[in-house]
Amino acid sequence: MAKIERSALVRFSCEQMFALVNDVARYPEYMPGCVNAEVLSQTDASLSARLTLKAAGIEQSFVTCNQLQPPERMDMALVEGPFKRFNGCWQFLALGDLGCKVIFSVEFELSNGLVALAAGKVFESVASQQVDSLCKRAEQLYKA
Repeated sequence: MAKIERSALVRFSCEQMFALVNDVARYPEYMPGCVNAEVLSQTDASLSARLTLKAAGIEQSFVTCNQLQPPERMDMALVEGPFKRFNGCWQFLALGDLGCKVIFSVEFELSNGLVALAAGKVFESVASQQVDSLCKRAEQLYKA
């Protein structure tokens, strides 16, 4: 199973960073490789969404159900897509007046086949950039 983990220290609150991650519909505006994001259902405790990612001419969609624990955590589980296994997590750790630490981790295993292999490369590329993209977006929206 492949694993990606990225983290960053930001000068923004957990609430602000959680709100950005939870605003899935706006991902195409600032997440490289995200060409479409559709919220399928949303409550105070969960969010289901379909993301379409594209890199190197390959486009793949997948659906996750995200369990929300604002403003500290969001756990993602695969509903449908090119993965055999998939789970991920966003965590936001408060650092007092300094801001917070953002941690993104995801583990996935591909289904068999060339399409799945290509989808895995697309996903790895996009997932590796998510924390940086999120931090840049926070700077744009929340700059003092």
